[in-house]
Amino acid sequence: GFGGGFGSGGGGDFGGGDYSDFFESMFGGRSARGRTGSGTKFRGQDLNATLNLNLKDVYETHKRTLTINGKNIRLTIPAGVKNGQVIKIKGHGGEGVNGGPKGDLNITFTIENNTKFKLDGDNLYTKVDLDLYKAILGGEITVDTFDGKAKLKIAPETQNGTKVKLKGKGFPVYKKEGEFGDLYITYHIKMPKNLTEKEKQLFTELAKLRPS
Repeated sequence: GFGGGFGSGGGGDFGGGDYSDFFESMFGGRSARGRTGSGTKFRGQDLNATLNLNLKDVYETHKRTLTINGKNIRLTIPAGVKNGQVIKIKGHGGEGVNGGPKGDLNITFTIENNTKFKLDGDNLYTKVDLDLYKAILGGEITVDTFDGKAKLKIAPETQNGTKVKLKGKGFPVYKKEGEFGDLYITYHIKMPKNLTEKEKQLFTELAKLRPS
């Protein structure tokens, strides 16, 4: 559903529910500024609304249909749109007075990020656990990217906190088709737990080889 209708400032809030009911409540009976008796044309009032989306919703460009007073509007939501960004739909605000033009509809995007990735600009950041043996000896691991998975080679003697960059695996750049930011991964080395007596013995032997 929607988070209420418009107040005196022409603001509203809507999510993934029934756009038709919300916009009818927004636009029904809304008068523009100015007096009708003068014969002067006045532009309609601009209206404001908030569209709540998830970060995954704006990873790809997609369309949504909004129904306003029985008329459908196809809104294109570009990939990479940012939290707090405003898109203006011309001519879909309040009615004009004495034949004046309609106002505009300004939609502010609220983007919720409930993923394990941090977004900064067009770059994504995440942490990946690495077991001690893989960090020491090297090898290969599979990591999650925002839209899939990727294989990474681990260099021998990788240190805790080591950062690697996956070029072009970040977030799409707004209105630049095919361009992406980068994905930065920080390795977190996990120490083994519940060691067996044999493992403790082997670590003791290793410690003797590399005295501090």
